[in-house]
Amino acid sequence: MASLSLKHIDKTYPNGFKAVKDFNLEIADKEFIIFVGPSGCGKSTTLRMVAGLEDITGGTFEIDGKVMNDVEPKDRDIAMVFQNYALYPHMTVFDNMAFGLKLRKVPKEQIKKQVEEAAKILDLDKLLDRKPKALSGGQIQRVAMGRAIVRNPKVFLLDEPLSNLDAKLRATMRTELTKLHNRVETTFVYVTHDQVEAMTMATRIAVMKDGLIQQVDTPQTLYDFPVNLFVAGFIGTPQMNFINGTLEKKGEDLYFNFENLTIKLPPEKASNEALQEYIGKEVIVGIRPECIHDDNANLALYPDSTIEANVEVTELMGAEIYLYLHVGEETNLTARVPNHSQSRAGETIKIALNTNRLHIFDKETERCICH
Repeated sequence: MASLSLKHIDKTYPNGFKAVKDFNLEIADKEFIIFVGPSGCGKSTTLRMVAGLEDITGGTFEIDGKVMNDVEPKDRDIAMVFQNYALYPHMTVFDNMAFGLKLRKVPKEQIKKQVEEAAKILDLDKLLDRKPKALSGGQIQRVAMGRAIVRNPKVFLLDEPLSNLDAKLRATMRTELTKLHNRVETTFVYVTHDQVEAMTMATRIAVMKDGLIQQVDTPQTLYDFPVNLFVAGFIGTPQMNFINGTLEKKGEDLYFNFENLTIKLPPEKASNEALQEYIGKEVIVGIRPECIHDDNANLALYPDSTIEANVEVTELMGAEIYLYLHVGEETNLTARVPNHSQSRAGETIKIALNTNRLHIFDKETERCICH
């Protein structure tokens, strides 16, 4: 098994484009870490540098304390699963899984044993004689994983391995990958642009933007305590609501003014030292959709933050309803409410904001001032 260390990693292409900038990360043995971010943020480039498929322009990459910058990919004891799986169509499942071992001239009996063990883990033991064209998308994905597992590598690298699957199969395979990680007890480094995949599978997530790490933490901490506006908006479905407004202090109380509306903030925010220098200034307030309520109990609970909103669209999601709301002239909000909500499109309703769960951001730097 392996721990990975990336210290001040840079990637600059010959045309001068910097794809990855000062990337620093310590990955623990047996960890399931996910790099997540929009297209072009540098996550796949970073993964390819770990694999040895891209040269590292600057910095140091180590596996178990040994510098790997100039070590050939085949000598890094790393297995990579690509987005397109790259199976050989003319070979059976067994031969596809055994191919890497045959190249290493592993004895036939040993190959048979390792392939059969991996096939059992992945529920492929009845499919070993089939060719890829006779397999479903999920089975093909498992064969690609099996080909990596048989090598018993120190590290698994997975580059968007679920992106070619349909939504239902993706959900199933997320669970299967988590189970697999628990069984093989190997370090997993996984790349995706899908924050749902990251939230459901990772022990830690590295959120990236423009070649830079924005925040690295557990899924729950990223969700509850985002360090900036980008992380707050990227993590969570539907995404966090953002409202532009100003802070105002009256006596001991702190208020947030927007769209000719005023909501009173809770005492702990009024006494927050970091917020004092923002009195009278513009800030951005963030609130998660599940913290906006339309039921009488919560309207009574938060009388100081109850406002009127127009319901533009409702989406029934089964166990819950998404309400798309318009407040004042230009503020749009999304609320996630229970499926027994009586709010309907076209109505004007009262909503209550759970001000205990507000996040306040600096409008210029986009850093979070307080949670």
